[in-house]
Amino acid sequence: MEQYKQEFIEFMVKSDVLKFGEFTLKSGRKSPFFMNAGAYVTGTQLKKLGEYYAKAIHDTFGLDFDVLFGPAYKGIPLSVAATMAISELYGKDIRYCSNRKEVKDHGDTGILLGSRLKDGDRVIIIEDVTTSGKSIEETFPIIKAQADVEIKGLMVSLNRMEVGKGGKMSALEEIKELYGFDASAIVTMEEVVEHLYNRECQGKVIIDSTLKAAIDAYYEQYGVK
Repeated sequence: MEQYKQEFIEFMVKSDVLKFGEFTLKSGRKSPFFMNAGAYVTGTQLKKLGEYYAKAIHDTFGLDFDVLFGPAYKGIPLSVAATMAISELYGKDIRYCSNRKEVKDHGDTGILLGSRLKDGDRVIIIEDVTTSGKSIEETFPIIKAQADVEIKGLMVSLNRMEVGKGGKMSALEEIKELYGFDASAIVTMEEVVEHLYNRECQGKVIIDSTLKAAIDAYYEQYGVK
C-alpha cells in the first residue's frame, strides 16, 4: 500500500472522520463503521485532505482534465481544496465547479458555483463517500445539462466495498456500468482494516479482534461477493 494511503487512513481517524462503533446508515443498514467528511473543519485538515485527493486523482486519472466538480454540499470544499492542491503539487491549473441545491435567479445566476462548464470540458467528480450511488444519480444529469462535457471519472475518499442498489456489485462498480466512467477511491475499507488491525493509532488499537469480527460479519451480509 502506498505511503500516502497509510497516512490518509490515520489522518481520517485522527480527524474524527472515520469512526468505529454502531451506526445506522441512511440506507437503514447497521454498520460498525461510519465516515463523515463534514468533520474536516480546520485549514490544516482541508489542506492535507486536498493533497491526498490530488495524489489519488493524479495516480488514477492523470492530469489530463479541465474541471473538478464537487456536488453540493460536501463536495464544494473538497473540490476547492483538491484544485488548490493539484496546482501546488503538480503545477496544473484546473478549474473547480459545484452545483447549488437551489437555482439562483439574480446576480451570479444559475445552478453552478465556480467555473461554468463548456462544451468539450473533461470533468472529474469528487465526493466524500458513495454507499449506494444515489448522489451520482442526482449529479450526473445536472452536469450533462450544462454543456457537452466528458466525465472522466469519480474520486471518493473511501470505498465502503458494499453492494449498491442493485444488490450484486459495489456502488462504484454500478456507477461505472451505468454511466460509463471509472469510479475510484483514495482507499478501500479493506485497506483500512489491513492497516489498522492490531495497530496503535492515537495511542490505542483502533481495530481489535472483536471489532474486526463485527466488520467481517457486516461484509458477510452487505459486502461485494
